[in-house]
Amino acid sequence: MIPYGHQSIDEEDIKAVADVLRSDWLTQGPKVEEFEKALADYCGASFAIVFNNGTSALQAAYFAADFQPGDEFITSPLTFAATSNAGIWQGGKPIFADIDPETGNIDPEKIKVLITPKTKAIVPIDYSGNPIQHEEINKIAKEHGLIVIEDACHALGASQNGKKVGTLSDMTVFSFHPVKPITTGEGGAVLTDNPDFARRLKLFRTHGITKENFEHEPDGPWYYEMQALGENFRLTDFQCALGLSQLKKLDQFISAREKIALRYDEAFQDIKELKLPTVHQGARSGWHLYPVRLQGEWIKRRREVFEALRAANIGVQVHYIPVHLHPYYQKLGYAKGLCPKAEDYYAAEISLPMFPGLSGTDQDFVIQTLKNILAQ
Repeated sequence: MIPYGHQSIDEEDIKAVADVLRSDWLTQGPKVEEFEKALADYCGASFAIVFNNGTSALQAAYFAADFQPGDEFITSPLTFAATSNAGIWQGGKPIFADIDPETGNIDPEKIKVLITPKTKAIVPIDYSGNPIQHEEINKIAKEHGLIVIEDACHALGASQNGKKVGTLSDMTVFSFHPVKPITTGEGGAVLTDNPDFARRLKLFRTHGITKENFEHEPDGPWYYEMQALGENFRLTDFQCALGLSQLKKLDQFISAREKIALRYDEAFQDIKELKLPTVHQGARSGWHLYPVRLQGEWIKRRREVFEALRAANIGVQVHYIPVHLHPYYQKLGYAKGLCPKAEDYYAAEISLPMFPGLSGTDQDFVIQTLKNILAQ
C-alpha cells in the first residue's frame, strides 16, 4: 500500500536517538532546550516550547492566552478536531468561520462578521501546509484586540513573503506526528515572540509548577511552586534528539514535497474532472497534503473513486470531515449548513500520496490509476 503520508527516517536519525538512550538523560535533559533553540532559530522566533504532541501544544496555547469559561475563539471547521477540542478543554467556545474554497483556509471576511465582545482569539489553520492570509487576519485581530493562535501543524517550513511560518502570529503551533514535515514520533511545539506567553506555556507543560519567579518566600534550595493547574505534557530527550536530526533535513523534505506537487500539477492540469490545490501569491506551502477535489457529477461518485484507489493499493485519505458535523459538536448545537463552503470542500476532496520518500515510479502509478478511473 502506498500511504498518503509517511515518515522519512535514516541512519543519522537512528544514531541520534540511540546516543541519547545511552546517556544519563532520557527526559528533562539538555536535548529539550537544544531542540527548542534550533526550532526558534530556524523559524526566526524568540521562543519555542515543545510538548508531547500537537494537541497538547494547542491546549497550552489556549492556556497561555488565558482562556476563561465563556470566551469564544473563531476557527475553521476544515481541520482535525483537536484544533477546537483543545480550546473547549480550556473553557473556550469554538465559533466556526467558513473557508476560502480556493485554498481550504479560513476566509478572513467570514471572521469579521463573527467577532463579538466574547471573542478572545482567532485560530486559523494552515490547511495542507498552505499559509493563511497573515496580513489580513493580523489586521482584524489588531483592530479588535484579539490573539492569533495559528494552527500550523501542517506547515513547518512553509513561508509567506519570505518569512517563515512560526513568526507571523502571536503563537504558532506545530506538530511532529510521523506524517508531518518532521517527526519526533509524537510531539508538538508552540513558537512565540511574547515572553509572557512563553512563561505560561512552560508553566502549563509541567503541572503548573515552576522553580523561579516565586509568589511565596522559598523554604530552601529544594523549593518549587504550583502556580496554575497545568498538565504533564513534556517531550522526552530522545524524541528531541530525533527532532534535531530531522530538522537538519527539513528544507530538503520541503523541496521534495514541492517536486511531487509540481508533478501532480503537470499531470492533472488538463483533467477537467479534478480541481487542483491553489497557493496564494507570495506563499510557499509546506505541502503536507496534496488535496484534489472532484468536479461535476464525479462528486457524487467520490466514494467509488476512493475505493477504487484503495483497491489499487493507493492509501488515499480525506481531509477533513468538518468539525461541526461530528456527533459531539452537533450535540452542542452545531448543525449541517453552518459552513457550506467547507462542507462542499469535504464532499469533493481526496488526498493523494504526498511524502518525501514517494518514488517517481509510485507517483506515476498514482497518477495513471486516477486518470484511468476518471476515464471510465
